[in-house]
Amino acid sequence: MQYIKRIINKIIAPTFLLSVASVPFSANAFDKAEFSLAHIKESISVDGVMDESHWQYATKVPLKYQNEPTEKGTPLVQTDAYMYEDGKYLYVGFIAKDNDPSQIRAALRDRDTLWQDDNVALMIDTFNDERTGYEFYVNPLGAQGDMRMTDIDDWVEDPSWDAIWDSAGQITEDGYVVEMRIPFTALRFPKDQAELTWSFAVWRNYPRDVYYQMSNVGFDRDVKCSFCQFDKLTGFANMTESQNIQLTPTLTALRHDSKDTVPGDWQNGDIDTEAGLDLRWGVTQDAVINATINPDFSQVEADSLELDVNTTYSIYYAEKRPFFLDGASYFNTSQLELLYTRMIAEPDVGLKLTGKTGAHSYGFMYADDQNTSVLLPTNQGSGFANLADKTQAVAGRYQFDIGQKGTIGVMSTHRENDDYHNTVLSIDGSYWFNQSDSLQYQVASTDTTNSEFLVDYYGVDKNQSDQAYAIEFTRTKRDYEVYANYEYIGKEYRSDLGYQAKVDYEQVQLGGGQTWYRDADDAITEYSYNVEWDKTWAQNGDLLEEEYDGFITFKGKMQSQTEIGFIHRNEFYAGEFFNQNIGYIYGGFRPIRDVRFLLYAQYGSKIDYSNAALGTMVRIEPEMTWDINDHWQVQLENSYSYLDNEQNDRVYTANLTDLRVYYKFNMRSMLKLVLQFEDVDRNNEAYRFDVSQTNRDYGSQLVYSYKINSQTLFYLGYSDKGYQDDSLKSLERDERTFFTKLSYAWQL
Repeated sequence: MQYIKRIINKIIAPTFLLSVASVPFSANAFDKAEFSLAHIKESISVDGVMDESHWQYATKVPLKYQNEPTEKGTPLVQTDAYMYEDGKYLYVGFIAKDNDPSQIRAALRDRDTLWQDDNVALMIDTFNDERTGYEFYVNPLGAQGDMRMTDIDDWVEDPSWDAIWDSAGQITEDGYVVEMRIPFTALRFPKDQAELTWSFAVWRNYPRDVYYQMSNVGFDRDVKCSFCQFDKLTGFANMTESQNIQLTPTLTALRHDSKDTVPGDWQNGDIDTEAGLDLRWGVTQDAVINATINPDFSQVEADSLELDVNTTYSIYYAEKRPFFLDGASYFNTSQLELLYTRMIAEPDVGLKLTGKTGAHSYGFMYADDQNTSVLLPTNQGSGFANLADKTQAVAGRYQFDIGQKGTIGVMSTHRENDDYHNTVLSIDGSYWFNQSDSLQYQVASTDTTNSEFLVDYYGVDKNQSDQAYAIEFTRTKRDYEVYANYEYIGKEYRSDLGYQAKVDYEQVQLGGGQTWYRDADDAITEYSYNVEWDKTWAQNGDLLEEEYDGFITFKGKMQSQTEIGFIHRNEFYAGEFFNQNIGYIYGGFRPIRDVRFLLYAQYGSKIDYSNAALGTMVRIEPEMTWDINDHWQVQLENSYSYLDNEQNDRVYTANLTDLRVYYKFNMRSMLKLVLQFEDVDRNNEAYRFDVSQTNRDYGSQLVYSYKINSQTLFYLGYSDKGYQDDSLKSLERDERTFFTKLSYAWQL
């Protein structure tokens, strides 16, 4: 279900997604405009006014195409971008006209949370290799969002990447104005070239009754790649040398209190104060060294909760820590996730080198870990084991670009201590036959020596080694898509620095669908269907699962998106097969300008994994976001589900609620309250073993933050946790933490 939610959120959100391809693959197949970037030795006051006289000499780029919902249509409103550089910074200004400025959607936002607002963006491919690039977004009040993206086989965005840059916005009588100042030290591009050419697009997201997107580029939906359609920006001959060094000292202090018995008295902990230092050194404009000493990897932002009832696989959480995020895309492979950095929990030191020279991309990382966990997977489930010992971790990646869009790469990861090691070696790549047909592949081999602790307590063999293979073919056109993939993961395959929650299987998958586009004035502006079949076997040839699923999707007024689907699954578990039939609906819409609703609902037969029996499950997950005004925002998510057995007895009822309230004093200063509550009520008589009937968990967090940029910031906060089981009459808090954090980015 989380996969479905990510897909729908991506479609509803104003982030950049293009699709499809068909003519013989050539970069010259498209009509690209070329702009010469102005060089002006003048800075600006970044205030969203554009009153400096030298803006009139900047390079003007009109946004003359509407790409959503109409392909290469005429924009409803006028937008012009202005660009120039002064040797140290790239300056971008937008004048965004609006026929009714009262309908502009914007609020004071934290970083990377502006996606539902009106906004403008710059997208640049600084290596002009039509594979990777940067995105910079600003809303009408100056809130920032930035991302790294890749366009090797599909447009994939990484919003966790953060740069240090300046922005401002002002709403005017006839629209709004945005200014950006982006230091060249925040970007990576080829060195030792007198003049550079970048691929680029300027963008405007215009959310009204339907979602409009405008650009300087008129995108062809029958072309799969997006970068290959970008216009070109030439110049950059006057860039000045820079030391490109950033030092970020960090000071954290916290006091953690707990209770030895619950209920009971608080045992106040000592105040723990630590200092750390992060270094980012741009050795050249295309190679960066990151180092960290005694880093603060405490997580200030609370994770979104995931309901882990009636599931056999471990939950995946996204990385949020700055040291691991910078240059993370250099370690991505085409099919398997070999580096999941949240497996490195408590490092003392870390070192990383990432870069790109011509067609060669490379990355190297070292870190130790004081709290090592290992994911132990099977084809029936997975779980974490803690080694309770220090380890060292190393990862290396090299990729070579072939032709217009192809790649081939090699990657290795290694983690070890005195009586344990895990090593992975992999080759992967992609090949484009033409602009619509592409192939991705990967082969990996692992070798593991387990510690005596893992052997004795988890029953694994002392030595494990195995292979994994994955290959995927896709054909993506304007009106249809087909795909086929095969995956083989060996029984003893372990990628301990990566994320592989299921092993001992091979799977074949076939799927495809069609899309129809209608006019923006129609009640339904786009509709489509998708069907898929997959079959999974264990390594010994036994059938594990066969599944058929399909869904239809509608897009229309009020920025609505609705998906209705059906799944038929025959799944092997605990020695027998279970036939499951599941229907679901997922969608979202905006009934009014400042309120957005999402809903996922599911009904059908489902395996009760605790009792190895078939049951009937209902799951309802509503979500609401309400911008009360420019300062206040409320986000509320709830997940309600229950499972009945074949005798119509209730097995469990589960509720999970996540409430987040934000108050923005201004663009830098914010107060945030997070309340999370999970309640699982189990029927002891419906289980084959004794369970706790009452299972409640509670957490809260109140944080004040002041952020000048992504690295210069101050936090002051409080958090606590509590629980209730059958031994307690009510919820009892058993942990609380008072914390503060201060960091400052010195740029030399």
